[in-house]
Amino acid sequence: QVQLVESGGGLVQAGGSLRLSCAASGRTFSNYYMGWFRQAPGKEREFVAGIRWSGDSIDYTDSVKGRFTISKDNAKNTVSLQMNSLKPEDTAVYHCGAAARARNADYWGQGTQVTVSS
Repeated sequence: QVQLVESGGGLVQAGGSLRLSCAASGRTFSNYYMGWFRQAPGKEREFVAGIRWSGDSIDYTDSVKGRFTISKDNAKNTVSLQMNSLKPEDTAVYHCGAAARARNADYWGQGTQVTVSS
């Protein structure tokens, strides 16, 4: 059984930082693409950032480039998202996802709320 468990969300003022983590278990993810996605109220879920467990392929949506950094710890099976210079428009539920294809998710975590106040 695949499990993705997110942690690290919270409330922060604009300009602040948060670090999200996703702990993966239940299968071998070595060939998988791990992504962070977010869904704001009334909006569709969107891709934020992604990384391959194997190799160094990293991908960001344009709105977070230069502010967010995705990283992985293969030994701990965790993927993290460091979010700096947060803006109110970054407010959303952030989900970790895993898939064979980039920018997709076949498995989802339960999500963690990120709220940025102005």
